[in-house]
Amino acid sequence: MLVDFTIGRKGLLGYLKAVAGSNVVKVVPFRENLQGEPANGADSESHGIGKRLKVICGSNTSYLEDLAWVGDKTPMTLAEVRVSPNNIVKPNIGNVELVEALNRTLPFTSAEDNRPVLQCVLFKAGEGKLKLVGADGYRLAVQSIDFDGEGQALINRDDLAGIANALRRARRVNLSFEASGESLDGTKLIIDTEAIRYSFISADGTFPDYEKLIPKEAKTVVHFDTVEAGKAIGSLKVLADSKSYPIDITLDNGLVMLSSPDDKERAVMPADIEGEVNRVRIDGKYLADALKACSGMVDLKLSDGKSPILFQVESYLLVTMPMLTNADKAEPKAEPVPAEEKPAEDTEAAKAVAEAEEITKTEKPKPKHKRERKAKEPVAV
Repeated sequence: MLVDFTIGRKGLLGYLKAVAGSNVVKVVPFRENLQGEPANGADSESHGIGKRLKVICGSNTSYLEDLAWVGDKTPMTLAEVRVSPNNIVKPNIGNVELVEALNRTLPFTSAEDNRPVLQCVLFKAGEGKLKLVGADGYRLAVQSIDFDGEGQALINRDDLAGIANALRRARRVNLSFEASGESLDGTKLIIDTEAIRYSFISADGTFPDYEKLIPKEAKTVVHFDTVEAGKAIGSLKVLADSKSYPIDITLDNGLVMLSSPDDKERAVMPADIEGEVNRVRIDGKYLADALKACSGMVDLKLSDGKSPILFQVESYLLVTMPMLTNADKAEPKAEPVPAEEKPAEDTEAAKAVAEAEEITKTEKPKPKHKRERKAKEPVAV
């Protein structure tokens, strides 16, 4: 290590954009004595002189002090930048595959501060696969990638923000798991690129057993284009009376009809349909998010109108809970819940809600700073 130096990232980037004198930047550790003259390391230490960086960019020469552009409100996020004339990273995973996996799981993590485990993405490696799992209590996303290695880590969604865009520019990526050193059970997720090493400490807690929540069998499979379906959802959203807009999916003779419960708007598109289930209701936003994550052609798998819905594209799985209609109600309640807001309580996945909730309640909750969100139907995680 040549120098232990901390500097504000945004300030440094702004400085380099301002000088713009050359495409080559020379950074040199620099010390000076009390008279402002250069001094060696031992002499500077004896006089207690602070360290600085000498930066040369084209015709510009500057001396940057330690903690430059770092204020009281500057977040202390660190990055290790390495410069080498050789390829020092041996790739074991594709950057495009990892970026796609992050983009398909991060949107389905929880934003609720009192559910810290579900605020994380689960990285689980073993048996030749790396699985990224995200869940928010209503939906469950699982992306599998070919990977040779073993390990597991829970990484908070906020720590992963922006990593996908950075990895798009990486030519070589190596992913691994290491002991954190802070505790006997602590784990780190390490992502190495040619320029930067990203190190994430695993959060405490146990992720719910998500595999039993994925439907194993389907009575109906629908193969359709997410682009056409997305356009139809957009037209239904415009006519919705509120931000929450249920959508009825009706299947009949090779056609999929998307409509609002009051039939104010409907759209029809062709699809390949196999099976006997002909109708299901789903939250419009959840459906739009699912189609955006899947992209292209997708398989929609149904067991009935009350069980979890499975969207599948190759090695990507997305599970979400349907909304009950009046016809799905088993028995009237003394205080009925509106059909659009009543969860399906008699399915295997819904029965696991209590177990999953119990797991997340055992984690130490964070203070809540956001308004309570409107309750929606839970997927069993």
